[in-house]
Amino acid sequence: MIIHRAFIREVLHTSSAVIAILFSIFLVTRLVDFLRQAAEGDIPINSVFLLVLLKMVTYLDIIVPLVLYISMLLVMGRWIRDNELTVISACGIGMRQFLRPVLILFAIVGSMVAMFSLYLSPLSAAIAHGKEFEFRNRTDVTGILPGVFTETREGGGVYFVESYDKATDTFRDIFVYNGDDEEEGVVVANIGFKTVDEASNDDFLILKDGTQYRGAAGAVEYGVLEFETYALRIKQRAFADFALPVKAMPTNQLVAQNHRTATGELHWRISKIAMLPVLMVFALAFSSIRYRKARFPGMMTALLVYFIYSNMLGFAVAMIRKGALNPNYGLWIVHIVFFALALYFFYRRDQNKRLLPWLAT
Repeated sequence: MIIHRAFIREVLHTSSAVIAILFSIFLVTRLVDFLRQAAEGDIPINSVFLLVLLKMVTYLDIIVPLVLYISMLLVMGRWIRDNELTVISACGIGMRQFLRPVLILFAIVGSMVAMFSLYLSPLSAAIAHGKEFEFRNRTDVTGILPGVFTETREGGGVYFVESYDKATDTFRDIFVYNGDDEEEGVVVANIGFKTVDEASNDDFLILKDGTQYRGAAGAVEYGVLEFETYALRIKQRAFADFALPVKAMPTNQLVAQNHRTATGELHWRISKIAMLPVLMVFALAFSSIRYRKARFPGMMTALLVYFIYSNMLGFAVAMIRKGALNPNYGLWIVHIVFFALALYFFYRRDQNKRLLPWLAT
């Protein structure tokens, strides 16, 4: 049917615009956070965009259902505002006839959500976790940004370099401060580079043509030492044991495990797929020619239902992880309740009745 094809086409086109907007918001918020971590020396600057991309892929299985839900509301809202839904209803096409294109959309988008939820999102989360683990256990010099004062992880020193030459892998115009309650020192040098001692496997920052100033804290006199070559030992960060979080575990590994947390995570991944048809039925239920004078019919109520639905799922996941809820059916109780509510609203909308008998909606 032409109307069905037009509905699917417009929903997909609107989804592309909505997801571009959400991605822009996500990009800005995550980029600012990672740039802050890079400025603090926790991660290298050249890995910021990689981490942002991995985070985007990780959350796509949550973003896509919301995007489709909003897109359906926007498309139906425009059809109502332009009286297209009125003409369609006059031709004898009711809300039940829209279930067929909704099933087609679910087959398309649901396959995408399943691919991300069961495979790509855990994979990207595992890669991101491995990268962050690697960055946390790197030396202090790794995260230095040219032109930025970078504090060491222990807080007892500060690094500053004017510039960095990628071709020769050298720092230029270097300032290093180290101090404690008894003694403090400053080292300045023209150039420097990082090296590893083969015998001890320790990292060193080799400084060339510089001066060292050192003395007791608060003292008037300081010792001054000019040098041609100065080897500064770089303190290694304490290595932590690498442990993959449950959200980053492969789905087949979750199936093999008989643990409450793993079972809860498995059902949560399947729930991201199951919530999609529930939201799509809600989107049809909140679309009515009663709202033709409104720009976004039922939008506020529809978004409120989404946030209640998603928060209830999040609460159930938290209860499962605490051991207060059975992981095998805890999430599905929420899905059944909201799916029954969506069918009830859809039935009343199909009969052109108020969603709730005691409210003038």
